[in-house]
Amino acid sequence: MIKKTTLNNGIRVITERIPYASSVSIGIWVANGSRHERRESNGVAHFIEHLLFKGTDRRSSLDIAREIDSVGGVLNAFTSREYVCYYAKVLDKFLPRAVDLLTDIFLHSTFDSDEIEKERRVVLQEINMMEDTPDDLIHDLFHQHFWKGHPLGMSILGDAESVTGLSREAIIAYKDQMYRADDIIVTAAGNVTHEKLTALLEEFLQGVVPGHGRTESVPPVYERRIELVEKDLEQIHVCLGLKGVQQSHPQRYDAFIMNAILGGSMSSRLFQEVREKSGLAYSVYSYIASHADAGSLVVYAGASPENAKELLEIMLREIGRFKNEPVPADQLEAAREQLKGNLLLSLESSDNRMSRLAKNEIYFGTPLPLSEIMEGFDGVTSESILQLANEILDNSALTLVMLGRIGTPSFANSDINV
Repeated sequence: MIKKTTLNNGIRVITERIPYASSVSIGIWVANGSRHERRESNGVAHFIEHLLFKGTDRRSSLDIAREIDSVGGVLNAFTSREYVCYYAKVLDKFLPRAVDLLTDIFLHSTFDSDEIEKERRVVLQEINMMEDTPDDLIHDLFHQHFWKGHPLGMSILGDAESVTGLSREAIIAYKDQMYRADDIIVTAAGNVTHEKLTALLEEFLQGVVPGHGRTESVPPVYERRIELVEKDLEQIHVCLGLKGVQQSHPQRYDAFIMNAILGGSMSSRLFQEVREKSGLAYSVYSYIASHADAGSLVVYAGASPENAKELLEIMLREIGRFKNEPVPADQLEAAREQLKGNLLLSLESSDNRMSRLAKNEIYFGTPLPLSEIMEGFDGVTSESILQLANEILDNSALTLVMLGRIGTPSFANSDINV
């Protein structure tokens, strides 16, 4: 059963009780991410995520690590373009201890100057590591160009210049501004009692300032861009993307199924055509990146320079098929069952249930019943996919980013159409 309570200061608490579980996953979510930063302070949300583990008034960073290890638990965090999450997973009997630990780092981190400088070096190494990993870098470059000129295009990590320029005062000011109660959601799934957790959180989180931290976001504008980035690599890495769907789009289930058919598994069209039939790439896949007001459908693969043109042609052809050919009934049904099965299997994990509660609250303001999601998948038809494809697979919004030893490209920009 899912229960929701709003604390006196506006923080939302949402739980899903799984009485047969022996663990609880709990997360504190802040509905502000890299898209809510200013360009000159890009990377500050991610930097704060790191710094909250570096010590509080009551605990050193070693104390934090030892405390979660001593109960066999997990403590971690991540930053995205639209939210940050700090989470723990522990045996149910240790939930009060996990709440004390999570809320302590969330509210009482000291932001010690020496720790900031040490962690700044860590973040700069993380940026360097991504730049040395082309199959990670290409996706960051893609989003920078696809959302060029818009906050969604800023790197989650920031860059060396912006991270180096973040002062202690700027970091604390950003946290004070953005970590406001109306933007904070606490979700928990597992063997948890809603009333007991709410009482704990009312005590621990009462000091959070009410209100919202961010201003309203402006939706991005889709434009066509071709970007060829020279880098001395053995492969050419290719990211090709078009307009996708926002999180609440009425045809999001059509988009999910279209993506599954295109490049979402080993039986997908791209995997079969690019890897199995042609042997052009080891890794090839597609994904949907959906946000509150926009989205993208992205295809990725890496191939040797002499095969890059053929790889690109296959990508464009397979995407274009959705605009011109109804999906065969057997492929549609297979993709539908694949996604429904993936969802049901994911619900065996309290981590996934906890995350699902938060994301539904952020994007829909309410839990989405499993039955409604299944009905959404069941309502997808070949005709509805064809209609959506002709709406979103628009060449005027196409972005291609290629990374590697490209030299003189063997294609013209006018050839890049689906």
